Amino acid sequence: MKNIALLPLTFVLLSCAQPTAEPPNPSAAYFDMVRPEVTGDLAYETTAYVEQFWRLAGNTGFDSSIYRIVSELQRAGYVPEENATKDNRLVYRIEKRALSKPTWEPVDGEVSIKGDVSPLLSFSTNRNMLPVYSTSTPQAGIGGEVVFVEDIEGIAAGSLKGKIALADANPRQAFEQAVQKGGALALLTYNNPDYLQPEKNVTSIQFRSILYQEGKDAWCVALSWEAREKLKNAMAKGKVELNVKIETKIYPSEELTVVANVRGSQVPDERLVFSAHVQEPGANDNASGTGTQVEMAAVTAKLVKENKFEPKRTITFLWGDEIVSTRRYIEEDAARAANIKWGISLDMVGENTAVTGGSFLIEKMPDPSAIWTRGNDKHTEWGAGDVTLADMKPHYFNDFILNRFLEQGTQANWQVSYNPFEGGSDHVPFLEANIPGLLLWHFTDQFYHTDNDRLDKVSKATEKNVATAALASAFTLVNADHQTALSIISEIKNAATNRLNAEAELSKQAVKDGASASEETQILSAWADWYVKALGSVKDMEVGGASTEVTEAIEASQKEIQKLLEEIIKQLR
Repeated sequence: MKNIALLPLTFVLLSCAQPTAEPPNPSAAYFDMVRPEVTGDLAYETTAYVEQFWRLAGNTGFDSSIYRIVSELQRAGYVPEENATKDNRLVYRIEKRALSKPTWEPVDGEVSIKGDVSPLLSFSTNRNMLPVYSTSTPQAGIGGEVVFVEDIEGIAAGSLKGKIALADANPRQAFEQAVQKGGALALLTYNNPDYLQPEKNVTSIQFRSILYQEGKDAWCVALSWEAREKLKNAMAKGKVELNVKIETKIYPSEELTVVANVRGSQVPDERLVFSAHVQEPGANDNASGTGTQVEMAAVTAKLVKENKFEPKRTITFLWGDEIVSTRRYIEEDAARAANIKWGISLDMVGENTAVTGGSFLIEKMPDPSAIWTRGNDKHTEWGAGDVTLADMKPHYFNDFILNRFLEQGTQANWQVSYNPFEGGSDHVPFLEANIPGLLLWHFTDQFYHTDNDRLDKVSKATEKNVATAALASAFTLVNADHQTALSIISEIKNAATNRLNAEAELSKQAVKDGASASEETQILSAWADWYVKALGSVKDMEVGGASTEVTEAIEASQKEIQKLLEEIIKQLR
């Protein structure tokens, strides 16, 4: 209210024209239903089990995590699809596919400076020291003088023969040059980005990978800041010889994906899909998404079995390999994909932000903030994607989900924010298939992708909040009626009005500072167009199709937004 008073009078009058009573909160009853059931206990217990493993699709830890998920689904009342009857509302299946290349898992590793009592680096304390597809050394290890390589691209053929190369580079990029071209015995790399605060988190190592090449030795180690500094200090005093021991397993395997369905009672082919990837070795990334989704599936089953909740559309929970499993779920069945109405990815959702930093975020579908990031909009350190107006995905989903999570944030004193679209997780396959898709995550996390992403960085309270808001959102959508749609129309219209007013102030200042009015008009028009189309998408919300009342409300709201844009542009010129 305080901010509205600062807006130009014309804008305020337009946004308040023809006042109507606010529709009731569409999710209030579902929050009341879900909050007593979601404790965070099962989410946290599952996270604790999964995070103990170094997980890559097909390896021991990944498969153990998958079967733990299945065990919890069975405990909650889900039955295998092959044993299900038409009366079974709760069903699951395990999909099995041969991997195109072998899986990999680390077993042990150590780097020692000859003459030192303690190792420079040990797998027991740094489980990310071995890049994916590093092979085992001979049991006694390999030894040689370490040399620092400043110019990886400039390595001459055979110039590192018999040496162990050290480089500040990504091992995937450096391995071919140092080992395969330069002839180095092994490669040691350091490559932690600044947002990980490596001089503070001195033992952290981000997990990395090198290309798999069948039958070829690949002895590679990633270093922490602490190990790199110790090594370089030793090298500054003279010749340093190392012994490198690596033990890994590389073997043929199969990829497992779990798909659980809570079948809808009226339109079971229409569905909302939750996805959480199991691979990656961290606790928050992504044992927390895996565990939180397990509790969500269990709570949904309990409410269905107790006849407290009857979904009219299907809710699907999917666990697998990041992007790969979600994309395949969409692409392998065109008829099924045509009826996926929403997709939500749970990735790094369990963080104790007092420890990790950053905040809980909802990454929006592409809207103009991904192109013109200004005002309160802010990209994360992940970085902006290459987004154009042709990539826009106008839909009510952005504001609908944000508002539900803000409700939970207010109730639980939990910080909720958002970021413009950036990409990089399981929401992308939904968007590529023109399915509304959002990402639930945290960033910046100073332990992101490092071996310090362990259970002590996870918050049960955060997992509880995410599960609560995600379920209340899903329940609202799969059972949406005309009243739900009317409520969302009101929310979207308010969001559009607030956005246009905020953008108008930014554009006015930009013009004062020398920007062209035509360019600012393009930004304002892009936002208005996005929201007009987002309002139009509400026609697809109601189970059974939009009522006349909803269609009329959409059209009236669209006209208001267009009129507001016209008035804003007049004042800009």
